[in-house]
Amino acid sequence: MVTGEPRTVHGAPGPRTQGEIDEQTPLGAAYVRSLMRGQLRAAIAAFAVLALPVAVLPLFFGALRNTTVQWLVLGLCCYPFLVLIAWWYVRRAERNERDFADLVRGRDSGTP
Repeated sequence: MVTGEPRTVHGAPGPRTQGEIDEQTPLGAAYVRSLMRGQLRAAIAAFAVLALPVAVLPLFFGALRNTTVQWLVLGLCCYPFLVLIAWWYVRRAERNERDFADLVRGRDSGTP
């Protein structure tokens, strides 16, 4: 005769997590706050990376006093920089949302 502790089958955590969010329980609110905090961190980082050059650029132009170089910097250097920041921000925001969706579905977000 084999004896031992009875085994229990654990249900998938996805619907329970989704229910926590839908019912606006404290745990569901914590999940949503976590997503919002991640999105806010990404936005603040993108803003900080953008604000530093925007603050320094007038000082650079004032010291340079060469309108040709100023137009080249504005026309050729600023836009790729802005596109790069926007690309990074969108990728980060999508990754935050994907990780949140994986958490709600009950998958480990560390696996590819």
